[in-house]
Amino acid sequence: MRIAVAGSIATDHLMTFPGRFADQLIPDQLHTVSLSFLVDALDIRRGGVAANICYGMGCLGQNPILVGAVGDDFADYRSWLDRHGVDTSSVYVSQLHHTARFLCTTDEDHNQIASFYTGAMSEAREIELQPIVDRVGDLDLVLIGADDPEGMLRHTEECRTRGIPFAADPSQQLARMNDVCELIDGAAYLFTNEYEKSLCEQKTGWSDEEVLERVGVRVTTLGPKGVRIDRTGEPSLHVDAAPEVRKVEPTGVGDAFRAGFLTAISWELSLERAAQMGNLLAAHALEVAGPQEYTLHRQQFVDRFAGAYGREAADEIAGHVLN
Repeated sequence: MRIAVAGSIATDHLMTFPGRFADQLIPDQLHTVSLSFLVDALDIRRGGVAANICYGMGCLGQNPILVGAVGDDFADYRSWLDRHGVDTSSVYVSQLHHTARFLCTTDEDHNQIASFYTGAMSEAREIELQPIVDRVGDLDLVLIGADDPEGMLRHTEECRTRGIPFAADPSQQLARMNDVCELIDGAAYLFTNEYEKSLCEQKTGWSDEEVLERVGVRVTTLGPKGVRIDRTGEPSLHVDAAPEVRKVEPTGVGDAFRAGFLTAISWELSLERAAQMGNLLAAHALEVAGPQEYTLHRQQFVDRFAGAYGREAADEIAGHVLN
């Protein structure tokens, strides 16, 4: 399968606050919040949802096509992604702006407060998908992740017009956008977490059943409870999270899940295996500081998969991983 991933490409500035945000918030003063958190650590990492997903897919032996907008400061980042199997030839380079910046502070409970500077990402609306199709051949799926809102709408409409299957993954942009119906209607896959699922229904005005009628597969990540997969007329499928060795930093965990899930789909495995792949890759991302800092070793990955989901399941993926 040829999978393109459209979305943000950014540099992450990740900070750690050695306390709890909740202890600093005064309920009857939330309308006048003015807080500054003294942080203990700052890590500058490669990030952005599309780049994170592509990195994970590349580590699993895929060659995903990255679609997004960057500044002329992208050269080192491009080299890194190229070395990890990502096709960066369709990345749009802005002549005006720097690559986007994500600034995030995480407390000891793994709650996060973040800001995002769009920078070059605001030019993602200039990207057409057809030239990518002309370059690589037909696309089997385009994941449309959090990006410039106009760019997300344009990519979605182009997929509908050209008959390209797409996955809707609006994530962080749900809070800002009001055209949510346009983003998800007709999607082959819809990815959200639990909160985003409710927000999606609120913004569309559609019930849970109505959303299911408009998408092929609805994938809802549940954090430590795993993932739930729903399809119209089918019983819900719940897959437990993969055990993690340690919790270090949650940024990019959802992106790693999508990378594992999409890779398994490209291998034409079942939705259950796809969810298991996603959960295990998410655990790898949770165990390091930064969304592209984990590494995969074939036998260790397969053995860990067997420990989480059984030897029969591991045997099913073993012939694909990192081949």
